[in-house]
Amino acid sequence: MKTVVESSGLPADVYSAKCPTRQVLDHIAGKWTILVVDALLEGTMRYTDLSRRIEGVSQKMLTQTLRALEADGFVTRTVHPTIPPRVEYDLTELGLSLAEPITALRQWTEDHINDIEKARRKALAAADASREP
Repeated sequence: MKTVVESSGLPADVYSAKCPTRQVLDHIAGKWTILVVDALLEGTMRYTDLSRRIEGVSQKMLTQTLRALEADGFVTRTVHPTIPPRVEYDLTELGLSLAEPITALRQWTEDHINDIEKARRKALAAADASREP
């Protein structure tokens, strides 16, 4: 039985442009979301911990990603009343439910990187050969 979207009463369908599942899929399939969720599987982290763990993420993108994950219910943000305030991020139960597919995707990528790079080199060589006079 298909899940019915409570806000519309229509069946959940990521192939439909107007279905909210499409927005969620776009969000959770983003590289920063995948990396933040995967990093938080290691446990509670502060912003600076996440920033160090995820090389290449800008402050703006990390902040936007964390806010979106919090808004969607995947992450909790806890502010401790210290000076300066200490802010920590954790996965919620919903966020933890993403662990298996995200970990599988990361692991698959790491396991198959050599096959992918080989295919890319082959495609590049074929493209170069077709351009030669």
